[in-house]
Amino acid sequence: MFKKILIANRGEIACRVIKTAQRLGIATVAVYSDADPDALHVRQADEAVQIGPAASAQPDLRIANILDAVSATGADAVHPGYGFLSENSNFAEALRAKGIAFIGPSPVAIEAMGDKITSKKIAASAGVSTVPGHMALIEDAEEAVRIAAEIGFPVMIKASAGSGGKGMRIAWNEVEAREGFHSSRNEAKNAFGDDRIFIEKFVTEPRHIEIQVLGDQYGNIVYLGERECSIQRRNQKIIEEAPSPFIDEATRHAMGKQAVALAKAVGYHSAGTVEFIVDRDRSFYFLEMNTRLQVEHPVTELVTGIDLVEEMIRIAAGEKLRFGQKDVRLNGWAVESRLYAEDPYRNFLPSIGRLTRYRPPAEGACADGSLIRNDTGVVEGTEISMHYDPMIAKLCAWAPDRLGAINSMAAALDDFELEGIGNNLPFLAAVMDHPRFREGRLSTAFIAEEFPDGFAGVIPTDADERKLAAIAAHINWKLQHRNVLISGAMDNHRRKVSRDWIVTLGSHAFAIAVRDEEDGTAVSFGDGSVLSVASDWLPGRHIARIRIGAETTSIKTSRSGSGYRRWRGMDVVAHVRSPPIAELARLMPKKQPPDTSKLLLCPMPGVVTAIAVSEGESVEAGQVLATVEAMKMENVLRAERRAVVKRIDAKAGASLAVDEPILEFE
Repeated sequence: MFKKILIANRGEIACRVIKTAQRLGIATVAVYSDADPDALHVRQADEAVQIGPAASAQPDLRIANILDAVSATGADAVHPGYGFLSENSNFAEALRAKGIAFIGPSPVAIEAMGDKITSKKIAASAGVSTVPGHMALIEDAEEAVRIAAEIGFPVMIKASAGSGGKGMRIAWNEVEAREGFHSSRNEAKNAFGDDRIFIEKFVTEPRHIEIQVLGDQYGNIVYLGERECSIQRRNQKIIEEAPSPFIDEATRHAMGKQAVALAKAVGYHSAGTVEFIVDRDRSFYFLEMNTRLQVEHPVTELVTGIDLVEEMIRIAAGEKLRFGQKDVRLNGWAVESRLYAEDPYRNFLPSIGRLTRYRPPAEGACADGSLIRNDTGVVEGTEISMHYDPMIAKLCAWAPDRLGAINSMAAALDDFELEGIGNNLPFLAAVMDHPRFREGRLSTAFIAEEFPDGFAGVIPTDADERKLAAIAAHINWKLQHRNVLISGAMDNHRRKVSRDWIVTLGSHAFAIAVRDEEDGTAVSFGDGSVLSVASDWLPGRHIARIRIGAETTSIKTSRSGSGYRRWRGMDVVAHVRSPPIAELARLMPKKQPPDTSKLLLCPMPGVVTAIAVSEGESVEAGQVLATVEAMKMENVLRAERRAVVKRIDAKAGASLAVDEPILEFE
């Protein structure tokens, strides 16, 4: 077994590898860039080495720096995590040449499967179902348009070296094929240093389902069931689960058999994932093979009980697999939610800044028999920068059945405290409560179909509003009574707490009367209905455990002026005021937002990579104005209407904050 492992990665996955290595008694070395010297993985490792700038598109420089770190620390193995150099065959070969174990597959397997064109040819020869497409390289946009038309729209334009949703575009017509080719190539070049592009048929109503494989260096390969990864946005996975609610045992066996056949065709060892597109009839087609540990590997670990990182380490150390296919059992259900630094209320644009509050739910077994796991690489106070992927954490829930896992996840999201940056917690909570998701009627178009206009928060039902109003009144009642007890007040000036309040949520106002009960409060509404509310809330707490009627839930209760917030896919401010103050508030004029209709504002913190227009130029609706790169993704900004460019305020290469002007129209 290895004595010391260097982890050639950062953030959450580095912390994940450190956790298993420490359990096995193996020393660890972290590496860090100029952007994250105080990161959590640096603190958790036994040693840490600085390896240069944050730029992720310099693989050769990164390889050289990591090799130097290996030599300096005496590490005898390297775990690459995912992303960065995890699928770089040159890196694996460079380690092999120095006698350092690469905790992953062979350089030959990485190279064969890392090129999507080559991998599809190998898959076809191994008897694996493949999607129709043009597997030769495409030289320019016009050739891309011609080939797309020959295949038949819609098509998927893909970077040959792409992964993680980068370098991928769906084109439904010639215009989108031309623009998609340019965007995919630019994104792939920046992210991977490889701008080769190919095109294949886009399967409509597809599910994205993948098979986890594990093989040793002696030819033994098993599959560990499937993961459903269909909840995606911009080809980036957001929610995954294992097993899939769609796959039956026969299809699971057929997919697993083909995944193992492909792995054997390239002499694969270590953990790997074979990804498939599955249509409504359960016909499946090979998509790609990821020759690394997947982001979503925890759900497989939770349903199989197998630590994939440990198995990767043992395999790299020359051990045989400790179990066969007949020993693999799927137990229960697991769901993973990726918590991203992105603002769901601004079309999921990247968000950067400091985590002023970061309190994940408690990990481990819950009273209802479920299990919570949170894989993360941040702590309270961590700075989320524009240099790396926006993922903050992977929250996982396990339960004996699917609905139990979903309910456990929903409760854990309610318990998750995160402030300081835009984040997708409200959106994840909304998906957990969505009827279509709960029924398992999924496809990769789920988000586009169910949230066609983006996410503006969940609108509370009438029943929800009454519950929220009662909760706000209960919290306010507790706060008012605490204020009365503050010492030092003159007896004849001590405040009396009124029973009557007005609770306002948006445009709705509830006249409410509150009275104490034995273990809480009774909240009476104008129609005579009463809700009993009890909680553990104390002033200063951001999360309250609330019992309202027969229901118990966690509520985020951060103050907002005279109101309180509650998030579960909802972002609601409930103002609790005395009747006279409520009447005055109703008469207050509403402040109008500034007019920005003549400005193109930077929608997220990022770097302007191109300005596509000039001053004085007339532009049409839909015309490309500029491109902005943030967190390794290229974003194209288009004109919303016909206009004339009056002034350009930013140049290519400029780093802009959110809402900084790029150009102005006449």
